[in-house]
Amino acid sequence: MALLEVKDLKVHFPIKGGILGRTVGYVKAVDGVSFTINPGETVGLVGESGSGKSTTGKAILGLERITGGTIHFDGENITKYIGKNRSNYRKSVQMIFQDVNSALNPRKRVYDIIAEPLRNFEKLTRGEERKRVDELLRIVGMTPEASYKYSFEFSGGQKQRIGVARAIALKPKLIVADEPVSALDLSVQAQVLNYMKDIQQELKLAYLFVSHDLGVVRHMCETLAIMHNARFVEYGSRDDIYNDPQHIYTRRLIAAIPDTDPDLRERNATNRALLTKEYEQEYTKFYGEGGKVYDLKPYSDTHYVAMP
Repeated sequence: MALLEVKDLKVHFPIKGGILGRTVGYVKAVDGVSFTINPGETVGLVGESGSGKSTTGKAILGLERITGGTIHFDGENITKYIGKNRSNYRKSVQMIFQDVNSALNPRKRVYDIIAEPLRNFEKLTRGEERKRVDELLRIVGMTPEASYKYSFEFSGGQKQRIGVARAIALKPKLIVADEPVSALDLSVQAQVLNYMKDIQQELKLAYLFVSHDLGVVRHMCETLAIMHNARFVEYGSRDDIYNDPQHIYTRRLIAAIPDTDPDLRERNATNRALLTKEYEQEYTKFYGEGGKVYDLKPYSDTHYVAMP
């Protein structure tokens, strides 16, 4: 049984106009996406800025109001209860935020930042709480002494590890990671990603990994959903997407991945130019009126592509 099952999820934001502020239209940030996440699995949600990927993650957490669709967690329809405080779902699904500087309160010590979810959901003694915070810091590769400091005393990678420690404090089953390493240096990115993979194995976590970086996603995810214009254009296993991309948008994304081999620079530049030309020529084959993405259709048993 799937841990999380999202069916036809929609998040539409009203556009107000006129003196009375009536709704004159909608911005369709997410317009009918469906996917599943199994226990212990990492699903990558990939797309450019404005594609709707972060809104999808926030809607699953109840941070954005859902316009339509359903969300099942552990076989239970929890769509109406997502935003309820202190529910079992809120305890079982946590988030790692993109902007770690905004996510961590600079006026609180690291101890209180990590202990906050424990105080909200669990009744621990002071000694039990201290022991749990120290354990969480150890899991993310930090010493107990770090708990006495403030978040602004740490580097970007260390701050993100503090965010990870807070996210796993309640032993969740699923973590939504929204661009968790996009603001970090490459060497620090690798360090944080490796910690996340180690924690996943240790705690049997599932991840919804939101990113625009296909190189990072390839390292982290078994299943990928490529998102554009508020919908999925392609969905499949890592091998399906990287070895046999079918949608023109996916092919352009993969072609944009930097290559460290200087001998391939000219070939890659030529390939990108050809794909840009192909994208313009075959746009109507892959997109409907107004740039609408078609429904996904099966290309193989594990591979789905948005086609007419």
